[in-house]
Amino acid sequence: MISYRSLISFIPRFLLLILGLVLLLDSLYLLIQKKLHIGIVLPLLIGAVFLIYAIGWHKIHYWLNQHMYIRRLWKTGWCLFALWCVSLGWFALKIQQNMRHTIESTPVKAIIVLGSGVENGKPSAALAKRLDAAVPVAKTSPQALLILSGGLDFGEQETEAVIMARYLRQHYAIPLSHMALEDQSTSTELNMKNSKGILAQHQINLTDPVAIVTSDFHTIRAAAIAIKQGYQHITMISAPTPLLMRYNAWLREYFAFLSGWVLNEY
Repeated sequence: MISYRSLISFIPRFLLLILGLVLLLDSLYLLIQKKLHIGIVLPLLIGAVFLIYAIGWHKIHYWLNQHMYIRRLWKTGWCLFALWCVSLGWFALKIQQNMRHTIESTPVKAIIVLGSGVENGKPSAALAKRLDAAVPVAKTSPQALLILSGGLDFGEQETEAVIMARYLRQHYAIPLSHMALEDQSTSTELNMKNSKGILAQHQINLTDPVAIVTSDFHTIRAAAIAIKQGYQHITMISAPTPLLMRYNAWLREYFAFLSGWVLNEY
């Protein structure tokens, strides 16, 4: 008969084992797809730690009981990890609250589509969603300048902006005359900074209405950066993130948001 004490230890071990497997398999699958960023590597490491802990539960606790000082550090570490999970959950909640997949009917002077990576000469799944979300806005404001913002990715022969323009021509027959390519940027901050120069060339002021199209998880940071750079009348248009990479992207954005705050990007 299973003792109460064994049952109490079995439940957290089982949960750690399942969660560890989910995190590990999800990260390995995305790595096989040649995706590599902190939102994938960190769950991989956490999943591995969870599995090791679940498998070696009794040996680990026996060793900790022999070293009380390390045991206290161990408990402190788990408390800090729990606090970090709470902050991550709060950030995910804010993302959920700011998700908007509706199309604004108010005309705008320009539409800035932020880059999100390319793969083998084609838009990544996330970037394709952004471009798809920009098209209805462009139809609502047919005279608006469509700025495609993205530089050269590692290992690619063409810039994101060029690949984005080709995607819009092939899938939606949008003429090049309606587009402006911003092909030098490698970050959101540069996306917004370099796009200001293009707006000025087309006599569009920062006080004019401008739509910024990006992924749903990215709207909070992108809006903050745009406001810091002087954009005064922005409308954020969010594109849905593919489910397969959604939560990894949220985790990546969590650290990007922190680093942006440290670097005074907003």
